This record gives sequence, C-alpha cells and structure tokens, in this order.
Amino acid sequence: MTSSEKVPTTSTPVPTRALGSTGPRVSALGLGAMGMSAVYEGGDRAESIATLHAALDAGITLIDTGDFYGMGSNEMLINEALRTAPAGARERAVISVKFGGMRDPDNGWGPIDGRPAAVKNFAAYSLQRLGTDHIDVYRIARVDPAVPIEETVGAIAELVQAGHVRHVGLSEAGADTIRRAASVTSIADLQIEYSLISRGIEDTILPAVRELGIGITAYGVLSRGLISGHFTPDRELAATDFRAISPRFQGDNLRHNLDLVESLRKVAEQKGVTVAQIAIAWVLSRGEDIVPLIGARHRDRLAESLGALDVTLDAADLAAIERAVPVGAARGDRYPSAQMAHLDSER
Repeated sequence: MTSSEKVPTTSTPVPTRALGSTGPRVSALGLGAMGMSAVYEGGDRAESIATLHAALDAGITLIDTGDFYGMGSNEMLINEALRTAPAGARERAVISVKFGGMRDPDNGWGPIDGRPAAVKNFAAYSLQRLGTDHIDVYRIARVDPAVPIEETVGAIAELVQAGHVRHVGLSEAGADTIRRAASVTSIADLQIEYSLISRGIEDTILPAVRELGIGITAYGVLSRGLISGHFTPDRELAATDFRAISPRFQGDNLRHNLDLVESLRKVAEQKGVTVAQIAIAWVLSRGEDIVPLIGARHRDRLAESLGALDVTLDAADLAAIERAVPVGAARGDRYPSAQMAHLDSER
C-alpha cells in the first residue's frame, strides 16, 4: 500500500476481552510500547507520547512494557504519557510489566534473574519509574532456569498480597512450566509470540492455558513489521535494530517470507483491507481469550491497526488466509539461536 492510498480505520468503540478467568478486563487490542524506546531504529519521543494518548483516547486500555526497555526509559515514557493524558487515564489503563532482563552499561544483556529478592527489587524500581502505586500485571520476561518458577511467581503473589501488583502473568513459558506456576497462584495471562507465521503455541501451550483458564496476550502479531505489508526487501536496517540479526529478515529467508506477505496481500485486497489489518484480525479470530498487542509507534500505524477490529473473517476468508500463509511456511527462527535457547516455550 502506498502512502497515497487510504487506510481503512475504525470509529467503532474498542471491545473488551478478559485476561483469563482471574485477570482484568482489557481492550481487545493492547499497545506494546517496546519499540518506542528500544530494539528498533529511531524513535521520536513526542510522537510516541502522542501515539499513547491516541491509543488511550481510542479506548485501548492495555499497555505493555518491560523494565529493561531502554534501561527503564520506556516506563518513564509511559509515566509521562499518563500524566499528560486527560484525567482518569491511569485508572483506565492496565499496565503490564515484564522484568528480569539483566543489562550492563554497554547496552549488553546478562542472564535472567527470577530470584524472589530480585523480583521485589525490580518491582520497586518499576513503581518509581511509572509513578504509580501498583502494577496491573507483572511477569518475568523469560523463565529463569536457575530458579524454580514456583519461587518466582510466589514472590509476585506476595507483591499482590501487599497491594503493589494486581495480577500475576507469565511470558514465553512452556506448558509444563505454566502448570507448575498455576499450582502456586492464579495466573492471569501468558504473553507469547503468536501470528500467522509464529503458530508454535497451538500444539501444547494454547490447550494448556485454555484448560487452566489463562488468557493470552499475543505479541509479534505483525512479526516485527515483517507481515505488516509495509516492509520492503531493500530496506536498510540500523545495526542497533533487532531485525538486523533476526533470522527471518536475512537474505533468502526475507525474500521467501515477503513472498508470503504478497500472497496475503491478495486476500486482504479482496476484502478491501490492509495486510496488517487482516493479519491482526486473524489473531483476533483465534479466540476471545487472546488479546493481540500491536507495536504501533506512530499514530497512522495505530489507526491502521485499530481498523482490524472491523474486519470479520468468515470460513472462506480463513481458508484463503491458510492457503496464502500455510502453517510452518515462514523461514527462519523468530530469534537468533542464542536467544531461542532462552525460551522455555521452545523446549
């Protein structure tokens, strides 16, 4: 789609969905704020805050961040956006925070730390940066292999009892780990990558969370822009952009994956919507217990994503999408091998 083409948006109020049987009710689309402070190239603070304001104004209530995004600067960005938004924004917002990623002064990464004392330390700093008296959903970003998950979620449960956290979440956990965590405390949701080209959760993880009454917040629904319809094969990425090292964005993998996008574009055009909208609508169609996180960093991309709420996919549409992007059709892992090794969900 060229910049001159009209992007269908929505004026429909954003519906809500429950984060599992014990979690809060949130907007059917959430906003992932990571790209506003880290991982991708560039970043415009004023536009990021304007986008957060536009999301809140549109009815998006779920905002996702991590304490290690931009070394805490992402949390401070959200703090500023909420402070400068219309009255009541904090009360309506459901802030989801990931913790545990260790960093160093050279912007490098260390191991995940899920020790109970570390959990409470991370939370104290997040509360300060966010300028709030509670975190709505709190989760470790990756399972710490050196600490039993029961101890990590147990520490979050203590924060819930103390009033500092409202709900316990998980991230990138496998089915066995999810069951162990749920034996200790109520789990609101599992945050995990899920998209047309990342469907690994369908085998064992999705059945497990549904059995336990745990919701899904799906990140990467546009695969970091790969299946947004806007990514081009000749795009140059900054060395600091995660996609510069992501296997799916390399060489023949990228060309093959963008061919899938073009097949999907044909399906989208037949419905009069954009590639991004049909990709988001597909995730929305997978169940009322799934809340896609959109990673919009600009108001125009936010408006486009909101348009997915008006896209209804019937059986013929879903079959056409499956033909365009069959299960397992993408080439390349979703993370480099060293990072894949840290994913409990991939074991």
